[in-house]
Amino acid sequence: MFQIFTTIFYQPLFNLLVWLYNLTGSNIAIAIILLTVIIKLVLYPFSKQSLKSQKALQDIQPKINELKTKYKDDKEKMTKEMMALYKQEKVNPFSSCLPLLIQLPFLFAVFQVFRKGLNSDGFNLLYPFVANPGHIDPFIFSYDLSHPIWIFGVLAGAAQYWQTKMLMHKKAAIKSEGAKDENMAAAMNKQMLYFMPVLTVVFGFSLPGGLMLYWFINTVLTIAQQYLMFGGKKEVINPSNAPTN
Repeated sequence: MFQIFTTIFYQPLFNLLVWLYNLTGSNIAIAIILLTVIIKLVLYPFSKQSLKSQKALQDIQPKINELKTKYKDDKEKMTKEMMALYKQEKVNPFSSCLPLLIQLPFLFAVFQVFRKGLNSDGFNLLYPFVANPGHIDPFIFSYDLSHPIWIFGVLAGAAQYWQTKMLMHKKAAIKSEGAKDENMAAAMNKQMLYFMPVLTVVFGFSLPGGLMLYWFINTVLTIAQQYLMFGGKKEVINPSNAPTN
């Protein structure tokens, strides 16, 4: 299984990084940025589908919250009505997960490339048409990209926060009785808004700086993709004008 992973994912990405490293005059930072752009383009159809699914779920969230409040004492009826809502809105609640799962092997491969490749290991895996540089200089200015660089973790976390916030609706807290589920959902969304960026920053203190640079650039590209797909506007939903069935 490991050999299959190496052949299908790790080896092509490692060869691409080395080829870009040679092409850019041994500038590893530019090579990583170009590698990130290329991977983003290859996975664009999957990330596009994932973003569309996430946005669709966000768009119908007020209706879902209404159903949770209306049928809070009848779980079976709530489930039935939610399935009907998904069908009516043509939304698959699990459709955003599959594209992300497809991208996971690439993320693991990129991690291995930066963990081993920046230490000049595994040049025996280079294709015949990729020149062996003999050594990969992992430094950008005075920073060693093969070791953790906290500033890249902070930048990646900030970008992650903005990217998540772009997809979230702003919604005022509901004070009416019986709206506990809705307020709890809003609180959970708010926690996720901060949890993932903080986790990203924590990763930045232990993962290779090259991987965090990749993470940061990839998130910035995702933000640009979201602007192109949805624009930068955030919808504000008030309890008084929330959609009703």
